[in-house]
Amino acid sequence: MDTLKLIALDEEDLRILSAHLQDSVLKVGDIEYLVAEKKLVLGVNRFVWELAADGKRRRSFERRRTALLFDRVGNVKVTGIDRRHSNDILALLAINFIVEDAPSGIVELTFAAGKALRLEVEAIEAQLTDLGPAWETSFKPEHEA
Repeated sequence: MDTLKLIALDEEDLRILSAHLQDSVLKVGDIEYLVAEKKLVLGVNRFVWELAADGKRRRSFERRRTALLFDRVGNVKVTGIDRRHSNDILALLAINFIVEDAPSGIVELTFAAGKALRLEVEAIEAQLTDLGPAWETSFKPEHEA
């Protein structure tokens, strides 16, 4: 499986990133806001949905270490995440965009247990880049319908 590299420049692109990143897990310490550069960087362990959704019956699945970068970030608001607990685990559920004064708005990263990051952005500008080889996992995330 080739590594994945995606760029999001609008809401539709962001929905595609969200689908690929659903059920990613990360530590609180893997989130870095670079204020002077107006960037937010996250290192996540991405569940490889594109392989799991190929219709083949599997006993094992894959995760990959992935970097997620948001540019043009003016401010970050946090709900339920304590930076002092850098080893706490977050499970990403979705990424959404709320238009305020187009093209600016809020990119919202929603995590399990009511946790969230809200990024005030000038415009949607995000990148997803797989960083290395995959590793096997027997667990496939399941969601209630």
